[in-house]
Amino acid sequence: MDLIKQYIVQSISAASNNLRLSTEKIEAVALLREEIARSENLSEDLRGMKKITELSTLAIRLNEIYNFLTQGQVDLFKLSEKFKEHSQFLIKDLSHMLDMVNPATLRKALDKLHGKVEIEINPSAKPKEELNGISIDLSKRNPDEIAFIKPETETIKEKLILDEEKDDQDVLIQNYESEILKPIKPLDSMLKQLVNNVINADELIEFSKIMKTNGELSAKIGFEIIANMHNIIAKALLLIRVRELMPGREVIEAMRACMIVIVAVVKGKEVDITNYLNKAEELGRKIQSIKIKDMI
Repeated sequence: MDLIKQYIVQSISAASNNLRLSTEKIEAVALLREEIARSENLSEDLRGMKKITELSTLAIRLNEIYNFLTQGQVDLFKLSEKFKEHSQFLIKDLSHMLDMVNPATLRKALDKLHGKVEIEINPSAKPKEELNGISIDLSKRNPDEIAFIKPETETIKEKLILDEEKDDQDVLIQNYESEILKPIKPLDSMLKQLVNNVINADELIEFSKIMKTNGELSAKIGFEIIANMHNIIAKALLLIRVRELMPGREVIEAMRACMIVIVAVVKGKEVDITNYLNKAEELGRKIQSIKIKDMI
């Protein structure tokens, strides 16, 4: 991540630390930071955000920070003071945005930014066609898209198949919490042993596999933050196993921070876990570029 994006991401984190956030709002902040971090053209994306109602006020403030960093000469001696100032200014605008969105609506807003537009439903528009009780505006569809509107019988078949899949998904979600929480306490016990330099290579591999599996399960259901926390732990355990990462107190605390985020989000705890999330993500960035040399 370049310095400009890192500065803006960290200023958002600093501002969020001054807010009492629910787990939903923590996830929304994480989505926003991820969007900034992976932007290929931050100036253009900020300009686009200003046109989206939910993001406009915050985007104006972020654009001011961006202009400060890119236009003119930055006084490095006063940079920390400016960072505190920028973070302080962001608090109100960030809070306003978080009151307007949840993770789902924020994803939709970001989809707008990237041109991912859903099929528009406009009951009053002409011409239109009724499809399974839904009025679809055909005037805004190109001929190729209209040609692919399915016959009702085919749509009913698909609905039956998808409904069955939805039932399977419901079962998956019902068992999800117990599956995710089951290894947490044993893993915590092992991490405490690692601090005391008690290392069991087989346990490291076994817990890494469990974390990887649960991360994939979380991603499948759509819990991106939980999936990321699992992936960080899984990789860190393997890196410790091949001696590419030393299990010092700081590393272990960061891994435990990942677990705290997992438990808080899964159980829906209304507590501020921003500091734990920051610590966990910092470990994720630290190990991102480290490659596992040995095949396990």
